[in-house]
Amino acid sequence: MADRTLPPTPSVAAAYTGPPTPAEGIPEASTLHTELAATDYSPIETGYGRTSSGKVWVAVHTEMPGVTAAMWDWWFGWHSAESARYKLWHPDAHLYAGLAVDKSAESISDRAKYIGNVSYVDEYIGPKLQQLAIAFQDPLAHGFEVPDGHTMILARVGSAVAPLNVGWLAHQVRPIAGGCEMRSRFYLDMWGIRLPDIRNAVAAVERGPSLDPRDIATDMEAARELLLHCGQEMHHLARFLPDLYNEFGGDAQL
Repeated sequence: MADRTLPPTPSVAAAYTGPPTPAEGIPEASTLHTELAATDYSPIETGYGRTSSGKVWVAVHTEMPGVTAAMWDWWFGWHSAESARYKLWHPDAHLYAGLAVDKSAESISDRAKYIGNVSYVDEYIGPKLQQLAIAFQDPLAHGFEVPDGHTMILARVGSAVAPLNVGWLAHQVRPIAGGCEMRSRFYLDMWGIRLPDIRNAVAAVERGPSLDPRDIATDMEAARELLLHCGQEMHHLARFLPDLYNEFGGDAQL
């Protein structure tokens, strides 16, 4: 496992240095469950931009040799319980992780450990520290198709310190020859209010140093930095996720 995050793939690097995708080429968030269908691809699998309705959009495609969807379900049920685990994912940008309810040691399915749970994370997206509350959802309840051998990680993203929701993330993992591929999507905007968890909000404020919820940016530069961040972390972790999974378990170990 590397002490520094691996560079992004060439496709991510090219999208990061290139211009935004025109709005007419970006699907709206309401079509996400069909865009991330079990088969086929979208015209643009890696890019950033703004939809016609004004939402910031990011798409990242990552191929992962030797990785399976089951490994990703295990990872999302395991990593958020300890900051040291979270830092493995992106050593240069990840600082802190904690869960609303730590189920990582329970004898339940990997998916049951994170779906319905909230992960509180501190991470840098580009130069800005983000303190986030990531509330994982059941993709089936939102109309996604998830065949055997696939998985879909779906979450509502909000601030850890303010009663703000800022968007959605989705990571579709499906098998390909020699491993799997991840199709990631983000839609960001200030999408309404929610009740914060006071205990975790206070802890986030105490950690600092970024306490202003306006630092959760939803502009084009933030989208560009998120594209790079996602491309790096997914590519980086995929290099050693099979070894990590084999050592520490998953559903096969229950």
